[in-house]
Amino acid sequence: MNRLQNKVAVITGGSGSIGQTTAKLFLTEGAQVVVVDFDEEAMAELAKELNSPQVRFCVADVSKVEDVLRYIELAVREFGKIDIFFNNAGIEGTVAPIVDYPDAIFDQVLAVNIRGMWLGNKYMLPHMQAGGSIIMTSSVAGMVGFAGLGAYVVSKHAAVGLMRTTAIEAAPQGIRVNSIHPSPVNNRMMRSIEEGVAAGHAEVSQKKFESLIPLGRYAEPLEIAQLVLFLGSDESQFITGTTQVIDGGLLVQ
Repeated sequence: MNRLQNKVAVITGGSGSIGQTTAKLFLTEGAQVVVVDFDEEAMAELAKELNSPQVRFCVADVSKVEDVLRYIELAVREFGKIDIFFNNAGIEGTVAPIVDYPDAIFDQVLAVNIRGMWLGNKYMLPHMQAGGSIIMTSSVAGMVGFAGLGAYVVSKHAAVGLMRTTAIEAAPQGIRVNSIHPSPVNNRMMRSIEEGVAAGHAEVSQKKFESLIPLGRYAEPLEIAQLVLFLGSDESQFITGTTQVIDGGLLVQ
């Protein structure tokens, strides 16, 4: 308890399973939290569930400069500072070979997954002080290729380059920057991917994905949130520029 006492955290993609689980965990650890997401209805439901004076909500499109500035301004106005930025918003796109992949969906995935991360880092850094931490959500798909998930894979690889560059540039300010790389997580996004891989037979897709993981199962959102907690806490003060894999052994093979 209280590993984040007196810290202020901003979480994008806050209504998704990883985002909201992390928000809940951060609150139990003493943080003040600003939750950011595009889904207004989901945010309203989360607000009812959390029901805490330590949290604020901002409906925003992370790919738009004015929305990014708005969620940063909200955090500073309400809580006075920003210590932790969980740059987490992302979408999966569709499942299709590169030659058939819809251009409009490719553009949408890159807008959210990379432009959103770029703008977040760009405009957040001037508001963070020494000891601050930026955690960026990539994926195991940011380290290897996956057929049919071209746009997602491209975006998650690009996140690593952005993380490494931001880590170098932020180090003189005493701000650390790392990326996390989950294997498949037991959540809505994976249900969508499973159905995209084998329409009407999602359970077959799930078993195939699980067979690739030595520990034999998907990650749970809380397990990802616990890694984010470590990277946001002072326990990770000498860790920056790293790709933190949390994949049940998937990439070791």
